[in-house]
Amino acid sequence: MFYEPKDGHGLPHNPFNAIVSPRPIGWISTRGADGGRNLAPYSFFNAVAYAPPQVMFASTGAKDTLRNIRDTGVFCTNVVGHEMLHPMNASSAPLSRDADEFDRAGLTAIACATIDCPRVEGAPAALECRMTRILELEGDANYAIFGEVTGVHIRDDCLRDGRFDVTAFRPLARLGYKDYTTVREVFALDRPED
Repeated sequence: MFYEPKDGHGLPHNPFNAIVSPRPIGWISTRGADGGRNLAPYSFFNAVAYAPPQVMFASTGAKDTLRNIRDTGVFCTNVVGHEMLHPMNASSAPLSRDADEFDRAGLTAIACATIDCPRVEGAPAALECRMTRILELEGDANYAIFGEVTGVHIRDDCLRDGRFDVTAFRPLARLGYKDYTTVREVFALDRPED
């Protein structure tokens, strides 16, 4: 099969998200200028640079997350472990601006150290970020938000032999459609030498 996206795919469901998978989930927490908290998962998310460490996520629509980041210039990326599957899903509901996703999902928000923003208590890791740029992308209200990581929280039980061990919490990843997966096993692979 071949198709050009501009002409449509002819399938019952768009295969694009399933092709580009698995995708890590950035569970983005923010605080609005009014002090209200927001928490939402984004599967168009990834690390993009080492030094300084930087992450990005993409948002479709002028959501509360984007508005809060524009107002405050900060956000926190919380890592989602398998045990947080249901709270993560609960936080994805399209709630009103004054609703609190932390409360809806039954989560405790705790303060970040380097930015004025909440983070998810018990998350395997959390990356405190200062927004560096917001890019408007092609299409209807598509945005890419970039941030420099200014603080890193790691849950102690996720450190083993000096390494962040993803099998300790089994990170949740998004596939296509309504499908998710978790990382349960890892293997090492050396890069070839010259």
